[in-house]
Amino acid sequence: MNATASNVTVTPRRTPRWLFMAIAAVFALFYAYDAWEGVGNIVGLNLAAHSLDTSLSGFGWGLLLTGVFLPVAVFALAIRLGRSRGPGVQALLLLAGLCLVAALSADIFMFGLGSLIV
Repeated sequence: MNATASNVTVTPRRTPRWLFMAIAAVFALFYAYDAWEGVGNIVGLNLAAHSLDTSLSGFGWGLLLTGVFLPVAVFALAIRLGRSRGPGVQALLLLAGLCLVAALSADIFMFGLGSLIV
């Protein structure tokens, strides 16, 4: 029997569940650190604003809350996109998401305290 290219089906190999969970757990620590850093920025900048007898503006609260929820959302998206791919692609997706979070966090905190207070 002659096998032609149209008769051959190739199914992609899925990553074993334990390996997927190990990769996700390692990157989850980095994403959790970024989210915790966002919480620290909210607390620290809120205390700094109160020491100046003022408060954070609505824009400031929104920007700081974005710094907390952005790592969680990007991690969830990277996990969703990489769950049926190989381990290398999963790690690269999570790394690219981590780089995106770092770049956006740097942009967010370039505003400084002056533009975040009322």
